[in-house]
Amino acid sequence: MADSRTYVSAAAFIAGDWGTTNSRLFLCDATGDQIDSVVGPGARQAHGDYVSVYDALTSGWTRDHGVLPAILCGMVGSSIGWKQTQYVPCPATAEQISSQCVELRDGQIRIVPGLSCRNRFGAPDLMRGEETQVMGLLRLTPELRVGRHLVCAPGTHTKWIVIEAGSIREILTAPTGELFALIRDHSVLVESKAQANAKSAHAAFKRGVAEVARYPHVQLLHRVFECRSRPLMNDLAPEESASYLSGLLIASDVRGALEVFTDVDTPVVHLIGSNELRDAYADALASAGRYMRGIDGLSAALAGLVYLRQLVEQR
Repeated sequence: MADSRTYVSAAAFIAGDWGTTNSRLFLCDATGDQIDSVVGPGARQAHGDYVSVYDALTSGWTRDHGVLPAILCGMVGSSIGWKQTQYVPCPATAEQISSQCVELRDGQIRIVPGLSCRNRFGAPDLMRGEETQVMGLLRLTPELRVGRHLVCAPGTHTKWIVIEAGSIREILTAPTGELFALIRDHSVLVESKAQANAKSAHAAFKRGVAEVARYPHVQLLHRVFECRSRPLMNDLAPEESASYLSGLLIASDVRGALEVFTDVDTPVVHLIGSNELRDAYADALASAGRYMRGIDGLSAALAGLVYLRQLVEQR
């Protein structure tokens, strides 16, 4: 283990992924390797007082290492964030994203901008935070800087992202996680609030995925009532209906995106997110004949923040 003098000299900057529900800050050395980390409230819980929250989260590091530069991504740059950044239009490279970082505290803190595009339906589409994860994916997997690839960042608002020649070309958002939460918590479709055990929950999820594969051209609206009708007719345990709903939603999300991005002719979809979400989307992708290559969302975010900071420092 390094002694305290080595530890003190190693600390170089702070990298942070500040989302809606929580924030994760990393203390990094000059090469971008993680020394320490801390978890704090998200944009929703900060209530606009980002200065106090940030200073409280980093007070120990400041005490030990002095004031450090920082680079932050995510909702911290949104309309409810510390300082709103403009959206960089797609296609966007890492160099273009890094050049649009917004500075706070006389340049001590930089906030990464989000991205925008007109999606394939002609509607505006946006993302904040996922662009940094994609930059991390490109840093950790440099072979993806060549050719055309499809990336999925599942979550409350799932992002489908096309990357080509190392740039983010376009975005398509599906509010899959939000719809799941709304239907599960605020509708009569999922009556039981009890949780199934892991084995039966997974089986119900897989059943939902299989039903979408069985009838791939049936609209989702014509299926979700089954979350109520099947338990009422003893065709599904009441506590399994939420998992069945999740299977329907995620499989519909996957198949819809694959039908949109037919020109991204690759059998592999790159998934960025937690293990649980990656596994769920992997099941749905497999039912559609695609394979998953996954990376942890926080690892991707940290790698992206390090990469973008390096580009900023080189300017």
